[in-house]
Amino acid sequence: MQTRMTMAIRSTNPVNQRMKLIASLTSPFARKVRIVAAEKHIDYDLVVDVPWEANTRVPAYNPLGKVPVWVMEDGKTLFDSRVIVEYLDSVSPVGHLLPREPRPRILVKRWEALADGICDAAASVFLERKRPPEQQSQDWILRQMTKVTAALEVMSEDLGDQEWCTGEFFNLSDIATGCALGYLQLRFPELDWRRLHPNLSALHERLMQRPAFRDSVPVV
Repeated sequence: MQTRMTMAIRSTNPVNQRMKLIASLTSPFARKVRIVAAEKHIDYDLVVDVPWEANTRVPAYNPLGKVPVWVMEDGKTLFDSRVIVEYLDSVSPVGHLLPREPRPRILVKRWEALADGICDAAASVFLERKRPPEQQSQDWILRQMTKVTAALEVMSEDLGDQEWCTGEFFNLSDIATGCALGYLQLRFPELDWRRLHPNLSALHERLMQRPAFRDSVPVV
């Protein structure tokens, strides 16, 4: 897969354009899309745009003002990482990451929802801590971090001694979980999740052996 990166959003050609991913390099949701695209061998242009910056053009592509946004060949956009990765899995026959059968599929989506919930809560804390100290709500921070620690405990219990999140095969549940763990490692290095949950730590190490994970490690 070849991915070109640009630092500004280019004008959208209504037809026959190359697909684009509009993303922040530190977003765990954007990283999930990048890894899925890499695993599926889907070519696209990576367009870096940070929604919090004054000159962002993300709202022109997603009215919610969030990344990631996937721009298709006809100029139409998809947003919310869960929508994007399901689309990418459906358009490429390479290594399906979502099972076709309803029950295994919903179990994978449950893992994804749990991982995304960790990212949502952790990102909320990160943004709250960027506010002036006198404006920060410690009750809010505690509430969000309680979600993170509780979700990690459930993940660890559900993973058990399995190699991958839902059993024998690597799939979207592992990608989502790996992105959540990577985000905690980036933004909350003080969290002791590796010692508390050695099976999650081992899973993260296995995932980091895959090129798609190594090539998308977030950098600040």
